[in-house]
Amino acid sequence: QVQLVESGGGLVQAGGSLRLSCAASGRTYSVNAMGWFRQTPGKNREFVARMTWSGGNTYYAHSVKDRFTISRDNAKNTVYLQMNNLKPEDTAVYYCATTRRLVTTDPNDYEFWGRGTQVTVSS
Repeated sequence: QVQLVESGGGLVQAGGSLRLSCAASGRTYSVNAMGWFRQTPGKNREFVARMTWSGGNTYYAHSVKDRFTISRDNAKNTVYLQMNNLKPEDTAVYYCATTRRLVTTDPNDYEFWGRGTQVTVSS
């Protein structure tokens, strides 16, 4: 089991920034990559960004590329999502998740999930 706890969400005006954190504990040795996803009511969970746990290889959804940055602090078992130039359409609950795969963006490939943190961007 891997436990994930997200934090850092909140209310911000369009153009502002937030940094989300995802602290991992438990059997993190089984993790090969971590991802960030987001979801709004009535919609499927949407891939945002992912990073391999050891190598730092990153990949972003087109909608957030050049605005969001995923990073990690292995000593703290924590992954971050720096979100800049936020837009109202970024409003969602953001989740982090872990996978044993390396390059997947499919939420069905992620085994463990946090409870999410709400991000609201006002116009």
